[in-house]
Amino acid sequence: MKTAALILALASCFLRGEEAAGNLPAIPPEMARVEGGDYLPMFGDRDQPRSVAPFLLDRRPVTNAQFLDFVREHPKWQRSKVSRLFAAESYLSHWRGDLELGASAPPDAPVVGVSWFAARAYLKAHGKRLPTEDEWELAARADATRADASTDPAFLARILAWYGKPNPPVLPAVTTAETDFRGVTGMHGLVWEWVRDFNNQMVTGAARNDASLDRALFCAGGALNATDAANYAAFMRYAFRSSLEGNFTVTNLGFRGARDAETAPPKP
Repeated sequence: MKTAALILALASCFLRGEEAAGNLPAIPPEMARVEGGDYLPMFGDRDQPRSVAPFLLDRRPVTNAQFLDFVREHPKWQRSKVSRLFAAESYLSHWRGDLELGASAPPDAPVVGVSWFAARAYLKAHGKRLPTEDEWELAARADATRADASTDPAFLARILAWYGKPNPPVLPAVTTAETDFRGVTGMHGLVWEWVRDFNNQMVTGAARNDASLDRALFCAGGALNATDAANYAAFMRYAFRSSLEGNFTVTNLGFRGARDAETAPPKP
């Protein structure tokens, strides 16, 4: 009897171990893992880098086809029905209609003209969230071979060259942009992207509800406070985000999803 009880106990431990292993969060195929680490943001104390935890990031920005599926299932986010509190008049204005993309919005091109509220709603419906500014900037330092190419003048020059180009009338497919060593495509060279705390740098107090704004932060002299004055590309991104409001829609502003690394994907 003691032998049988011991066998049962060992079997129970084995099964519990198998169950625990099976419950480990899997990385969805459309996402890549970004290892965390110390990160020095563009503005802040040079001697106090922030710690970014590992997270998952969509390999590609959300496309027109994917957002079309979303508005079909959630009609309140269709162009003619969305509240102006959550999206400006130009919301999805390049689409032919509520449920028609048209020639200006190829299915495989990144969706643009969507507000922060709309992007957040889309990602919530898919069990994801917007990346934080620190997460996005940490991931965006990578190139095809390195996790951090932010001190490479050639890397920064390519980004600035794209920033200086006019927006094409029809955006290319998300698959056409550069892919980093993690398999994440289009962090640069495709569209600007929403982040969860897009206007974080405009808040000068410790709390997010502090109404005092640092209006001079992005004036010409504001660059003197940057932790890396050579990284003008990052400076431009922070300046662009500071100009946004949650219901704004921009013709070259899209988004992609993120998720905490330890969070398992939602069950179908």
